[in-house]
Amino acid sequence: MKQFYPLRVADVRRETSDCVSVAFEIPAALKATFAYRAGQYVTVRTQIAGSEVRRSYSLCSSPLDEEWRIAVKAVPQGLFSTFANTELKAGDTLEVMPPDGRFFTDLDPTQPREYVAFAAGSGITPVFSILKTVLLQEPDSHFTLFYGNKGAESVIFREAIEGLKNQFMHRLSVHYFLSREHTGSELFSSRIDGERCRRLSPVFFNPQETDAFFLCGPEEMILSVREALLDMGVPRTHIHLELFGTATHKTTRTTQTEDKGQMTQVSLQLDGNITHFVMTAADNVLDAALRAGVDLPYACKGGVCCTCRAKIESGTVEMDVNYALEPDEVAAGFVLTCQSHPTTDALTVNFDA
Repeated sequence: MKQFYPLRVADVRRETSDCVSVAFEIPAALKATFAYRAGQYVTVRTQIAGSEVRRSYSLCSSPLDEEWRIAVKAVPQGLFSTFANTELKAGDTLEVMPPDGRFFTDLDPTQPREYVAFAAGSGITPVFSILKTVLLQEPDSHFTLFYGNKGAESVIFREAIEGLKNQFMHRLSVHYFLSREHTGSELFSSRIDGERCRRLSPVFFNPQETDAFFLCGPEEMILSVREALLDMGVPRTHIHLELFGTATHKTTRTTQTEDKGQMTQVSLQLDGNITHFVMTAADNVLDAALRAGVDLPYACKGGVCCTCRAKIESGTVEMDVNYALEPDEVAAGFVLTCQSHPTTDALTVNFDA
């Protein structure tokens, strides 16, 4: 089972007025456990005001740097983000789960490739890791970045991005979108969306010649850009998504269970142990299992991070939303338990699958 490890904070660096990056010290004995791929995230756990807080943050460092660093942007009423930006310091200890996530692609130093990324705000964090790793590991590949922010002062990693642009001037192209400042261009003085993606394509990238697209930011932006790319003929497998929060929590279930009070007998396997409990369709499997005393892995509870992934071996469920699983995984019976509601009177769930 995925578990948390106490890690010492090595450094807290101010990146912008409302964002810090946090580096962790990884003991030699844990370096294999914490090995990661550019684009993956870690889940952090701590106690704030007597309550447990879990948050997932993408690693903004490159695995080639031998560094483990995340970026935390303050959000209104954000418990952990406020704590990290105002109180967290070097020498403190946080509990951290090993890297996870699928926001990456296989790299090959012998192959020249074309990459395009669309990021907004703190969505730059995994993209920066990918961008830097590609430039260092694939000497003949090219990377184009479109990066949106409110204004120039809120651009995270701007100095580092410009440094890479100078170092790899023939292989890295960067274009900033500012929604609350005029850039001198109507096209770039706006938010990134699907319509602007279509306008960018004829000038800055060829959809059919791009090997991988990386989209990271708010739900509205990345779904709009994805739709534009699909309309331009980009294969779905070439588009990698990472949502930073979800703008809406709309239900995407095709049907609704008629009787919300109907009881479902659940048999859940974790680390070879079987736990039995009863739940209703009004609840999701993850929350019901946690109340039953099962220490399940989870992080975002928003259908984004995939930490609570499990396989339904008998019975059926319906998910509210799914931003993490691929269609073939769903077809094979995998679900996000934080979004799954039973639709049968018996259910078998396997976290070991």
